Amino acid sequence: MQSTGVLTANKLGQKKKSVRAKDLALRMKRHWQLYLLVFLPLVYLFIFKYIPMYGAQIAFRDFSIVRGFTGSEWVGLKHFNDFFNSPNFWMLIKNTLFISLYSLAVGFPAPIILALALNEVRSLRFKKTVQMVTFAPYFISTVVMVSMIILFLSPRLGFVDLIVRSLGMESINFMGVPGYFKSIFVLSNVWQGIGYGAVIYLAALAGINPDLYEAAKVDGASRLQKVLHIDLPGIMPAAIILLILNVGQIMNVGFEKIYLMQNPLNLSTSEVISTYVYKIGLLGANFSFSSAVDLFNSVINLILLLTVNYAARRFSDSSLW
Repeated sequence: MQSTGVLTANKLGQKKKSVRAKDLALRMKRHWQLYLLVFLPLVYLFIFKYIPMYGAQIAFRDFSIVRGFTGSEWVGLKHFNDFFNSPNFWMLIKNTLFISLYSLAVGFPAPIILALALNEVRSLRFKKTVQMVTFAPYFISTVVMVSMIILFLSPRLGFVDLIVRSLGMESINFMGVPGYFKSIFVLSNVWQGIGYGAVIYLAALAGINPDLYEAAKVDGASRLQKVLHIDLPGIMPAAIILLILNVGQIMNVGFEKIYLMQNPLNLSTSEVISTYVYKIGLLGANFSFSSAVDLFNSVINLILLLTVNYAARRFSDSSLW
Protein backbone atom coordinates (compact mmCIF):
# COMPACT_ATOMS: atom_id res chain seq x y z
CA MET A 1 0.00 0.00 0.00
CA GLN A 2 2.80 2.39 0.88
CA SER A 3 4.62 1.77 -2.42
CA THR A 4 1.37 2.31 -4.33
CA GLY A 5 0.90 5.66 -2.57
CA VAL A 6 4.43 6.70 -3.45
CA LEU A 7 3.90 5.78 -7.11
CA THR A 8 0.64 7.72 -7.16
CA ALA A 9 2.35 10.79 -5.63
CA ASN A 10 5.17 10.56 -8.18
CA LYS A 11 2.67 10.39 -11.04
CA LEU A 12 0.79 13.40 -9.66
CA GLY A 13 4.04 15.31 -9.33
CA GLN A 14 5.08 14.47 -12.89
CA LYS A 15 1.62 15.46 -14.14
CA LYS A 16 1.85 18.84 -12.38
CA LYS A 17 5.31 19.45 -13.85
CA SER A 18 4.00 18.60 -17.30
CA VAL A 19 1.08 21.02 -16.88
CA ARG A 20 3.42 23.79 -15.67
CA ALA A 21 5.75 23.19 -18.62
CA LYS A 22 2.83 23.40 -21.07
CA ASP A 23 1.59 26.61 -19.42
CA LEU A 24 5.07 28.12 -19.65
CA ALA A 25 5.38 27.16 -23.31
CA LEU A 26 1.96 28.66 -24.01
CA ARG A 27 2.85 31.93 -22.25
CA MET A 28 6.16 32.13 -24.10
CA LYS A 29 4.38 31.58 -27.42
CA ARG A 30 1.76 34.19 -26.60
CA HIS A 31 4.23 36.83 -25.35
CA TRP A 32 7.29 35.91 -27.40
CA GLN A 33 8.20 39.59 -27.97
CA LEU A 34 8.68 40.17 -24.24
CA TYR A 35 10.72 36.99 -23.83
CA LEU A 36 12.87 38.05 -26.78
CA LEU A 37 13.61 41.35 -25.02
CA VAL A 38 14.69 39.40 -21.94
CA PHE A 39 16.66 36.87 -23.98
CA LEU A 40 19.02 39.42 -25.55
CA PRO A 41 20.31 40.85 -22.23
CA LEU A 42 20.70 37.30 -20.91
CA VAL A 43 22.83 36.39 -23.91
CA TYR A 44 24.93 39.51 -23.33
CA LEU A 45 25.42 38.61 -19.65
CA PHE A 46 26.32 35.02 -20.48
CA ILE A 47 28.87 35.94 -23.16
CA PHE A 48 30.53 38.93 -21.51
CA LYS A 49 30.03 38.20 -17.79
CA TYR A 50 29.85 34.45 -17.19
CA ILE A 51 32.10 32.96 -19.88
CA PRO A 52 35.03 35.23 -18.87
CA MET A 53 34.81 33.74 -15.36
CA TYR A 54 36.65 30.75 -16.81
CA GLY A 55 39.73 32.95 -16.99
CA ALA A 56 39.60 33.64 -13.24
CA GLN A 57 41.53 30.42 -12.72
CA ILE A 58 44.77 32.18 -13.69
CA ALA A 59 44.69 33.71 -10.20
CA PHE A 60 45.50 30.19 -8.94
CA ARG A 61 48.06 29.38 -11.64
CA ASP A 62 51.49 30.60 -12.66
CA PHE A 63 49.98 31.78 -15.93
CA SER A 64 51.95 31.74 -19.16
CA ILE A 65 50.51 32.93 -22.46
CA VAL A 66 52.45 30.21 -24.29
CA ARG A 67 51.14 27.35 -22.11
CA GLY A 68 47.59 28.74 -21.81
CA PHE A 69 45.07 28.28 -19.01
CA THR A 70 45.21 24.54 -18.52
CA GLY A 71 48.92 24.19 -19.30
CA SER A 72 50.07 26.71 -16.71
CA GLU A 73 51.25 25.37 -13.36
CA TRP A 74 48.68 25.31 -10.53
CA VAL A 75 50.06 27.24 -7.54
CA GLY A 76 46.94 27.54 -5.38
CA LEU A 77 46.84 30.58 -3.10
CA LYS A 78 50.44 31.62 -3.74
CA HIS A 79 49.54 34.92 -5.45
CA PHE A 80 47.01 35.79 -2.75
CA ASN A 81 49.63 35.21 -0.05
CA ASP A 82 52.10 37.36 -2.00
CA PHE A 83 49.55 40.17 -2.10
CA PHE A 84 48.66 39.89 1.60
CA ASN A 85 52.37 39.99 2.50
CA SER A 86 53.12 42.81 0.07
CA PRO A 87 54.28 46.12 1.59
CA ASN A 88 51.60 47.85 -0.51
CA PHE A 89 48.72 45.77 0.86
CA TRP A 90 47.62 47.96 3.77
CA MET A 91 48.23 51.18 1.83
CA LEU A 92 45.96 49.95 -1.00
CA ILE A 93 43.24 48.77 1.38
CA LYS A 94 43.37 52.01 3.38
CA ASN A 95 43.26 54.26 0.32
CA THR A 96 40.50 52.26 -1.38
CA LEU A 97 38.29 52.08 1.70
CA PHE A 98 38.83 55.68 2.73
CA ILE A 99 38.03 57.11 -0.71
CA SER A 100 34.99 54.81 -1.10
CA LEU A 101 33.56 55.58 2.35
CA TYR A 102 34.29 59.28 1.90
CA SER A 103 32.48 59.22 -1.45
CA LEU A 104 29.54 57.34 0.07
CA ALA A 105 29.27 59.64 3.09
CA VAL A 106 29.30 62.83 0.98
CA GLY A 107 27.95 61.68 -2.36
CA PHE A 108 24.99 59.58 -1.21
CA PRO A 109 23.01 62.19 0.78
CA ALA A 110 23.83 65.10 -1.58
CA PRO A 111 21.33 64.14 -4.36
CA ILE A 112 18.65 63.45 -1.73
CA ILE A 113 19.08 66.90 -0.21
CA LEU A 114 19.02 68.53 -3.66
CA ALA A 115 15.90 66.61 -4.69
CA LEU A 116 14.06 67.50 -1.48
CA ALA A 117 15.03 71.16 -1.90
CA LEU A 118 13.91 71.25 -5.54
CA ASN A 119 10.65 69.56 -4.62
CA GLU A 120 9.84 72.48 -2.32
CA VAL A 121 10.58 75.15 -4.96
CA ARG A 122 7.42 76.79 -6.26
CA SER A 123 8.95 78.66 -9.20
CA LEU A 124 8.96 76.25 -12.14
CA ARG A 125 11.47 78.34 -14.12
CA PHE A 126 13.95 78.46 -11.24
CA LYS A 127 13.50 74.74 -10.61
CA LYS A 128 14.24 73.83 -14.24
CA THR A 129 17.24 76.15 -14.32
CA VAL A 130 18.76 74.55 -11.22
CA GLN A 131 18.10 71.08 -12.64
CA MET A 132 19.81 71.96 -15.91
CA VAL A 133 22.83 73.53 -14.19
CA THR A 134 23.32 70.60 -11.79
CA PHE A 135 22.61 67.90 -14.39
CA ALA A 136 24.89 69.27 -17.14
CA PRO A 137 28.25 68.21 -15.57
CA TYR A 138 27.11 64.57 -15.74
CA PHE A 139 27.65 64.63 -19.52
CA ILE A 140 31.27 65.76 -19.25
CA SER A 141 33.65 62.91 -20.05
CA THR A 142 36.15 61.75 -17.45
CA VAL A 143 39.15 62.96 -19.46
CA VAL A 144 37.67 66.43 -19.89
CA MET A 145 36.63 66.54 -16.24
CA VAL A 146 40.14 65.71 -15.02
CA SER A 147 41.62 68.29 -17.42
CA MET A 148 39.27 70.91 -16.00
CA ILE A 149 40.22 69.98 -12.43
CA ILE A 150 43.95 70.23 -13.21
CA LEU A 151 43.46 73.61 -14.90
CA PHE A 152 41.27 74.99 -12.10
CA LEU A 153 43.77 73.93 -9.42
CA SER A 154 46.93 74.75 -11.36
CA PRO A 155 49.42 76.96 -9.44
CA ARG A 156 49.64 80.52 -10.82
CA LEU A 157 47.15 79.75 -13.64
CA GLY A 158 44.02 78.25 -12.06
CA PHE A 159 41.24 80.47 -10.76
CA VAL A 160 41.32 78.66 -7.39
CA ASP A 161 44.95 79.68 -6.96
CA LEU A 162 44.06 83.25 -7.95
CA ILE A 163 41.46 83.30 -5.17
CA VAL A 164 43.98 81.89 -2.70
CA ARG A 165 46.58 84.53 -3.58
CA SER A 166 43.98 87.31 -3.48
CA LEU A 167 43.36 86.33 0.15
CA GLY A 168 47.03 86.92 0.90
CA MET A 169 48.09 83.25 1.01
CA GLU A 170 50.83 81.53 -0.95
CA SER A 171 50.19 79.42 -4.04
CA ILE A 172 49.27 75.82 -3.33
CA ASN A 173 49.93 72.92 -5.68
CA PHE A 174 46.68 71.15 -4.82
CA MET A 175 47.32 68.17 -7.12
CA GLY A 176 50.78 67.71 -5.63
CA VAL A 177 49.73 67.61 -1.96
CA PRO A 178 48.72 64.04 -0.97
CA GLY A 179 46.34 65.25 1.73
CA TYR A 180 44.16 67.13 -0.77
CA PHE A 181 43.71 64.30 -3.28
CA LYS A 182 40.79 62.48 -1.63
CA SER A 183 38.76 65.66 -1.11
CA ILE A 184 39.38 66.83 -4.68
CA PHE A 185 38.31 63.45 -6.05
CA VAL A 186 35.17 63.13 -3.90
CA LEU A 187 33.93 66.71 -4.21
CA SER A 188 34.42 66.74 -7.98
CA ASN A 189 32.44 63.49 -8.15
CA VAL A 190 29.63 65.09 -6.16
CA TRP A 191 29.61 68.10 -8.47
CA GLN A 192 29.44 65.84 -11.52
CA GLY A 193 26.85 63.36 -10.28
CA ILE A 194 24.55 65.27 -7.93
CA GLY A 195 22.15 66.35 -10.67
CA TYR A 196 21.80 62.85 -12.12
CA GLY A 197 21.16 61.37 -8.70
CA ALA A 198 18.59 64.04 -7.89
CA VAL A 199 16.56 63.10 -10.98
CA ILE A 200 16.02 59.60 -9.57
CA TYR A 201 14.74 60.94 -6.25
CA LEU A 202 12.59 63.57 -7.95
CA ALA A 203 10.93 60.76 -9.91
CA ALA A 204 10.29 58.94 -6.62
CA LEU A 205 8.85 62.12 -5.08
CA ALA A 206 6.54 62.53 -8.07
CA GLY A 207 5.04 59.12 -7.29
CA ILE A 208 3.94 60.08 -3.78
CA ASN A 209 0.16 60.25 -3.33
CA PRO A 210 -0.93 63.97 -3.38
CA ASP A 211 -3.64 63.15 -0.81
CA LEU A 212 -0.89 62.82 1.79
CA TYR A 213 0.14 66.43 1.25
CA GLU A 214 -3.48 67.56 1.43
CA ALA A 215 -4.00 65.71 4.70
CA ALA A 216 -0.77 67.19 6.10
CA LYS A 217 -1.91 70.68 5.08
CA VAL A 218 -5.25 70.19 6.81
CA ASP A 219 -3.46 69.04 9.94
CA GLY A 220 -1.30 72.18 9.89
CA ALA A 221 2.02 70.43 9.20
CA SER A 222 4.99 72.66 8.38
CA ARG A 223 7.23 72.18 5.33
CA LEU A 224 9.86 70.47 7.45
CA GLN A 225 7.30 68.09 8.89
CA LYS A 226 6.08 67.24 5.38
CA VAL A 227 9.64 66.48 4.33
CA LEU A 228 10.30 64.31 7.39
CA HIS A 229 7.01 62.40 7.42
CA ILE A 230 6.01 62.25 3.73
CA ASP A 231 8.93 62.94 1.40
CA LEU A 232 11.63 60.93 3.16
CA PRO A 233 9.48 57.80 3.67
CA GLY A 234 8.34 58.13 0.04
CA ILE A 235 11.88 58.04 -1.39
CA MET A 236 13.25 55.58 1.16
CA PRO A 237 12.76 52.44 -1.00
CA ALA A 238 14.70 54.00 -3.89
CA ALA A 239 17.36 55.28 -1.49
CA ILE A 240 17.83 51.84 0.07
CA ILE A 241 18.24 50.16 -3.33
CA LEU A 242 20.79 52.76 -4.42
CA LEU A 243 22.61 52.43 -1.09
CA ILE A 244 22.87 48.65 -1.53
CA LEU A 245 24.25 49.08 -5.05
CA ASN A 246 26.75 51.71 -3.88
CA VAL A 247 27.97 49.56 -1.00
CA GLY A 248 28.30 46.61 -3.38
CA GLN A 249 30.78 48.69 -5.39
CA ILE A 250 32.60 50.16 -2.41
CA MET A 251 35.93 48.56 -3.36
CA ASN A 252 35.63 49.58 -7.02
CA VAL A 253 36.73 53.20 -6.87
CA GLY A 254 36.53 54.96 -10.24
CA PHE A 255 39.66 53.71 -12.00
CA GLU A 256 39.79 56.11 -14.94
CA LYS A 257 39.48 59.31 -12.96
CA ILE A 258 41.91 58.31 -10.23
CA TYR A 259 44.47 57.08 -12.75
CA LEU A 260 44.28 60.34 -14.70
CA MET A 261 44.58 62.41 -11.51
CA GLN A 262 47.58 60.50 -10.23
CA ASN A 263 51.09 61.89 -10.24
CA PRO A 264 54.30 60.93 -8.39
CA LEU A 265 53.60 63.50 -5.66
CA ASN A 266 50.15 62.24 -4.58
CA LEU A 267 50.69 58.51 -5.23
CA SER A 268 50.79 57.67 -1.51
CA THR A 269 47.10 58.57 -1.15
CA SER A 270 45.83 58.03 -4.71
CA GLU A 271 47.00 54.46 -5.36
CA VAL A 272 43.99 52.13 -5.05
CA ILE A 273 43.40 48.48 -5.89
CA SER A 274 42.03 49.14 -9.39
CA THR A 275 45.00 51.28 -10.47
CA TYR A 276 47.42 48.82 -8.84
CA VAL A 277 45.88 45.92 -10.78
CA TYR A 278 46.21 47.84 -14.03
CA LYS A 279 49.86 48.70 -13.44
CA ILE A 280 50.85 45.22 -12.25
CA GLY A 281 48.73 43.27 -14.71
CA LEU A 282 48.78 45.14 -18.00
CA LEU A 283 51.85 47.33 -17.70
CA GLY A 284 53.90 44.80 -15.72
CA ALA A 285 52.50 41.72 -17.52
CA ASN A 286 52.07 39.92 -14.17
CA PHE A 287 48.69 38.49 -15.08
CA SER A 288 48.33 35.87 -12.35
CA PHE A 289 49.19 38.20 -9.46
CA SER A 290 46.95 41.01 -10.74
CA SER A 291 44.07 38.55 -11.29
CA ALA A 292 44.44 37.34 -7.71
CA VAL A 293 44.29 40.92 -6.43
CA ASP A 294 41.22 41.72 -8.55
CA LEU A 295 39.50 38.47 -7.54
CA PHE A 296 40.09 39.31 -3.88
CA ASN A 297 38.57 42.73 -4.53
CA SER A 298 35.50 41.20 -6.21
CA VAL A 299 34.94 38.73 -3.36
CA ILE A 300 35.00 41.57 -0.81
CA ASN A 301 32.45 43.49 -2.91
CA LEU A 302 30.21 40.41 -3.10
CA ILE A 303 30.35 39.91 0.67
CA LEU A 304 29.50 43.57 1.27
CA LEU A 305 26.60 43.41 -1.21
CA LEU A 306 25.12 40.28 0.39
CA THR A 307 25.54 41.70 3.91
CA VAL A 308 23.90 45.05 3.17
CA ASN A 309 21.09 43.43 1.18
CA TYR A 310 20.40 41.06 4.10
CA ALA A 311 20.38 43.96 6.56
CA ALA A 312 18.03 45.96 4.31
CA ARG A 313 15.66 43.01 3.97
CA ARG A 314 15.79 42.43 7.73
CA PHE A 315 15.12 45.99 8.85
CA SER A 316 13.04 47.39 5.95
CA ASP A 317 10.68 46.35 3.18
CA SER A 318 13.16 47.12 0.36
CA SER A 319 16.01 44.96 -0.94
CA LEU A 320 17.44 43.68 -4.20
CA TRP A 321 16.14 40.18 -3.58
